[in-house]
Amino acid sequence: MSEEKTNGQAHILIADDDPAILRLVKAIVEKEGYTALTARDGREAYKLLTSGENFAAAIFDVVMPYIQGTELVRHMQSEKRLMRIPVIMMTAEQNPRLSSESFAAGAVAFLPKPFTASQLQVMLQMFVRKD
Repeated sequence: MSEEKTNGQAHILIADDDPAILRLVKAIVEKEGYTALTARDGREAYKLLTSGENFAAAIFDVVMPYIQGTELVRHMQSEKRLMRIPVIMMTAEQNPRLSSESFAAGAVAFLPKPFTASQLQVMLQMFVRKD
């Protein structure tokens, strides 16, 4: 299996309304060799998704203002261009229903907060194609 980095070629969309989490996830994603585009809420994420940008993956907080993470994933599943993008959901909420709702919406992984950098790195390696 190739360990080559993409040198910023693969773009990953990160959406979270917590600025500290957004910075943390962005740093981990960039350390893995990806380009990170960030959104502070669901509406910003939706605009980026519909901008025509090709994302290799998306990482969404479940609970965000305007548009929830699960709603974004459902929208992505209804559009041919977006449905191929693997989505990792994350949340600090301790409600087990949120993970099942995330998977039902179409997410490929669920990451409870707080998480470690290595947990996110493993998920990126599992779900993001490096082509």
